[in-house]
Amino acid sequence: MTQTIVALATAPGISGLAVVRISGDMAIQISDKLFNGKDKLAKYESHTIHYGKFFRNNGELLDTVTASIFKSPNSYTGEDTIEFGCHGGNIIANEIVKELLIAGASTPTPGEFTKRAFLNGKLDLTQVEAVADLIHSVSIPGSATAARQLEGDFKDKLKEFRKNLLHIAGLLELELDFSDEDIEFVSKSEILQKVIDAKKFCQNLIDSFTGANILRFGFQVGIVGYPNSGKSTLFNALAGKERAIVSEIAGTTRDYIEEFIYINNIPFKLVDTAGIRESQDVIEIQGIKLVESILDKSELILIINDINEGENNSIELINNLQSNYKNVYLVQNKIDLYQSKVEGLSISAKDNIGIDKLKDFLYQIANNSISRVNDALINERQKSLLEQIIVNLDNAIESINQDMENELIAIDLRSAIKIIGEITGESWNEEVLAAIFSDFCIGK
Repeated sequence: MTQTIVALATAPGISGLAVVRISGDMAIQISDKLFNGKDKLAKYESHTIHYGKFFRNNGELLDTVTASIFKSPNSYTGEDTIEFGCHGGNIIANEIVKELLIAGASTPTPGEFTKRAFLNGKLDLTQVEAVADLIHSVSIPGSATAARQLEGDFKDKLKEFRKNLLHIAGLLELELDFSDEDIEFVSKSEILQKVIDAKKFCQNLIDSFTGANILRFGFQVGIVGYPNSGKSTLFNALAGKERAIVSEIAGTTRDYIEEFIYINNIPFKLVDTAGIRESQDVIEIQGIKLVESILDKSELILIINDINEGENNSIELINNLQSNYKNVYLVQNKIDLYQSKVEGLSISAKDNIGIDKLKDFLYQIANNSISRVNDALINERQKSLLEQIIVNLDNAIESINQDMENELIAIDLRSAIKIIGEITGESWNEEVLAAIFSDFCIGK
């Protein structure tokens, strides 16, 4: 018998309602100790909701609640589950959890409800990871993709992918049984094309990893430049509010400042960094050192140049950054004070000139980056396993081209098939599960 676990399923804090979830073999019996409705919860059908009063173990009334019943195996976890809907706030829900613990329930580990759903066959690992992405989503396209993945779109594609590889391996192995009769069930050229197609499927998923991370965490834009070039003014203009301190005094930004904005539903993480210059100020020096770590994580870097100091004033900085990073762009600022025609990206952050065009520019680059994302938000674990599959498929392709024995080709395909099982969770170990569920909250 597994432990019956209980936790707050909704975010803590002031709210109209809160939900407490209890799941396990004794969920209904424990709940019946404290819930008082028209009848015992054990007597009701699954997927029904009942109104009643929730009492402490000492008989004191705690709250009026609803009790939603989900009986095994037709529940999120696959176990008997009760979800109590109570009034929100900082007290009631926590007290209900406390009383259920006293009555015999236990505190779950992070993500244990979803882990039980996986272990009970309600979700595969791609769906489990979609749950985390759905909860932590920072974008509408990201949440929509995670929802499709949770529904099973990615699982179904991997299932079909696995089926195709099994079919190819099966044909190769079947020929071995008829090797004395020199029977060929399928031509090597046809097998080669099928393996090449399988590799393309994996590569397309791997190529979507960057876009998936943008939808998951936001498209990071690092804003850099010399002091007083207008970085913080631009940061505020893009953010649409006075987020960073703007001053004529050089070196005002000592640390970095972050802000999320949305351009056509794509999340952008703006990072205003310290002005780059020689300095004796210890705090300012530390801020400048942080710039490199910010740029390492940025999908795009904007170098802000004060055009009144010269169009090529930031050329040394540009050459340095372009030699180390991709997507580095120069933005000429303070064009309201400049009389000549300016080529490329040009703005006046102070007067909001060119800001909309700059946003359109950022959107186009970010949109191109997420265009490959479709049915899955590929994460680091999945990407690593897909890369291992490609190694096996490349080995199979090489074996076919060298006209090697079917047995050797089939071995590589079987290895790839095994790794697909690691992606979906058909084969797993506790270390993998611990890593996946470490990002979950207690109540999920």
